[in-house]
Amino acid sequence: MKKILVTGFDPFDNEKINPALEAIKLLPKKIGDNEVRILEIPTVYKKSIEKIDKEIEIYNPDFILSIGQAGGRTDISIERVAINIDDFRIKDNEGNQPIDEKIFVDGDNAYFSTLPIKAIQSEITKNNIPASISNTAGTFVCNHIFYGVRYLVEKKYRGKKSGFIHIPYLPEQVIGKANTPSMSLDNILKGIIIAIETIFNVEDDIKKSGGSIC
Repeated sequence: MKKILVTGFDPFDNEKINPALEAIKLLPKKIGDNEVRILEIPTVYKKSIEKIDKEIEIYNPDFILSIGQAGGRTDISIERVAINIDDFRIKDNEGNQPIDEKIFVDGDNAYFSTLPIKAIQSEITKNNIPASISNTAGTFVCNHIFYGVRYLVEKKYRGKKSGFIHIPYLPEQVIGKANTPSMSLDNILKGIIIAIETIFNVEDDIKKSGGSIC
């Protein structure tokens, strides 16, 4: 039996809901013979990483998958890389707005996802749900915890694997937001479950193009 910790943020930036949190609340506790645990995390600088760190210590998962909202994206975006920078365009939920600050001064400039990102993208699209590889997780709290968890794995929890997936707005979030894409909660949930199944089942990622021109 393997174990995965799946995290989702609370609402931020004046939104009443966060599709990441809404989706992970619906995840089953088991997928196949493997165990799934969810964790709500605050959209807050540093506190988000601290909460995940404590849960890893308690639960000791094999994998950590973090889910975040990326309003404006058209598909499920499997993130490739996290960078060692906080440069918040807006304030977090406690009013923090670090600019051009390193997340961890002793960390590498970047850490790559250790999840099978190409296989995840392939399996999701096989099920008629739009998905792509993303080469930027931004510089807000999503990148902050993507980088932070990878840092913890490198420094403290060697052998575990972690990564990040961004998801679009839900349809109810784009009312009044002209020309803004969204995705149904059903498809988001289905995509996350497929991602988890792939993480459990795929040891070595597949080789296929996931690059972008710009």
